[in-house]
Amino acid sequence: MIVSERTLQETGNGMNQPWHDDPRDSPSRNLFAQLALSYIPLLTHLVDRNPFSPTYGCFDREYWHYRTLDFPCGMSQEFVLPFALLYTKPYPGNKYQGWERMRDIALAGIRFAVKSSRKDGTCDDYFPYERAMGAMVFSTYACAEAYRLLEIQDEEPVDFFRRRCATLEKRNEAGKLSNHQALAALAAYTVFQITGDDRQRRLAEDRVSLALSWQHPEEGWFQEYEGADPGYQTCTIDFLAKYYQKSGDPSVLGPLKKAVDFAWYFMHPDGSYGGEYGSRNTYHYYPHGFEILAPFTEKAAQLNDAFLCGAASGKRYHMDDARLCCHLVYDWLQSYDDFHPARPAPLNERDDFLRWLPGAGMAVFKNSRYYAVSNLKKGGVTKAFSADGCLGSDTGLIAECDDGRVVVTHLLDEAHRVTADPEAASFEVEGVFSVSSRKLASPLKLILFRGVNLTFGRFFPDMLRFLLQKALITGKKRTPYRFKRRIEFLDAAVRVTDILPQALPVRRMAAGCDATSIYVAASNVYQESVLRCPWIHASDELVKEARTGGTRWQRLMEARK
Repeated sequence: MIVSERTLQETGNGMNQPWHDDPRDSPSRNLFAQLALSYIPLLTHLVDRNPFSPTYGCFDREYWHYRTLDFPCGMSQEFVLPFALLYTKPYPGNKYQGWERMRDIALAGIRFAVKSSRKDGTCDDYFPYERAMGAMVFSTYACAEAYRLLEIQDEEPVDFFRRRCATLEKRNEAGKLSNHQALAALAAYTVFQITGDDRQRRLAEDRVSLALSWQHPEEGWFQEYEGADPGYQTCTIDFLAKYYQKSGDPSVLGPLKKAVDFAWYFMHPDGSYGGEYGSRNTYHYYPHGFEILAPFTEKAAQLNDAFLCGAASGKRYHMDDARLCCHLVYDWLQSYDDFHPARPAPLNERDDFLRWLPGAGMAVFKNSRYYAVSNLKKGGVTKAFSADGCLGSDTGLIAECDDGRVVVTHLLDEAHRVTADPEAASFEVEGVFSVSSRKLASPLKLILFRGVNLTFGRFFPDMLRFLLQKALITGKKRTPYRFKRRIEFLDAAVRVTDILPQALPVRRMAAGCDATSIYVAASNVYQESVLRCPWIHASDELVKEARTGGTRWQRLMEARK
């Protein structure tokens, strides 16, 4: 599973300069600003900049320019915040500071958020009448923060922010998504900073309490649908840390430190982070919360320093489509603003360890040769790294059966039986293959779905969202075909052994390096490992053997000498 040692380099002035003694002058801080500035042409490309247009300030280019959508994505209006930050603050290389056009676009974006929302402040994300809480809280926080930065005096947006918070008081969303609750708290508190109305402060405190109630009490991870997702963990940390920075609420500091302790295990030695071993398959890394928490735990600064080293050598993930690219742009700018001057010893100097997290079902192993993470509750999804990059990535078995169904072992399933022997650095999981569903749209399906949106979904959006979650994310079509996977952390390699005890009617089979089966908008992004590591396809002989049962397939993720 070893591939080329060649790495991709970030482009941009100063990104690959050596680090200096003074952190405030070094690219270790400036890189945050440089990464953000590199996205401004794209964000400008996405927005309707014509003051005479009925969609002036809309950041959903699919809606206002291509006209391939019949509603604007409410999430897109969060893009106002980078424009407000760059207009008001002197970041290194920021030629946009003081440009009135930047302020005009930010203000137009806030006004379009008001115009395109319903009377109760709700907005849509993926389909009409969705009333998506995620889209609403992302755009509310960004618009309210931009309003504060630009020192706008306009009652219309303020009334709009109040209406959105009033809606949040009355309704919630289906599914346990801790990051959404943390962001709802941040959005409400930011509105409170504008209005001074205690209703928004109490709303923020209620949502903080809900998010904290979904944190694992010993291991520190926050629930994301069915388990722990290190990528979304950084989002929840970020939003709660921003809330702490604004409110000074001491009740969140202890849980945040514990959350950082958990995240610390999933920064790899090459500076990449997260991956398919998480419950939602994400590579998310939001750095601002770690800078806020750096004065309280050195692990937070260690994580960001490792991220910056990785970003400078092309190891960071890219989520650069028109819908999601903005999330990180303002977070990088805020990370520059709050960069903590005292930096600890590098994260790669940590001692060897094996950490077993039974609640999350994750095993993390480090020695002098390699670093590996395995999620046994996800069927033993495993990734291994060195300082040079990903050594191997195995997201479980994926097979095409005689009847055309594709079956996988990588769904997070509480029915899996996990056996852990940390003393022997050996872990096993037993379970059954589940069907991997790939539901695609068609003209007829879209017509029918729009019919549902305009009737049932218009009046029962939360029920429709729950049904979609069951169909696309949390639901499982289990098969009778069993598997067992053993993960062994050896001195110089991770040994993966798959056992198929009974006949599997399979045409072809592979161990995927980046295979996923549930719908998560922020998954299936670019990170170097998705190209560096190959899919390992079973030989014809092995496939033939699988059809009769008793198959044993063993592979190594080997460290380089």
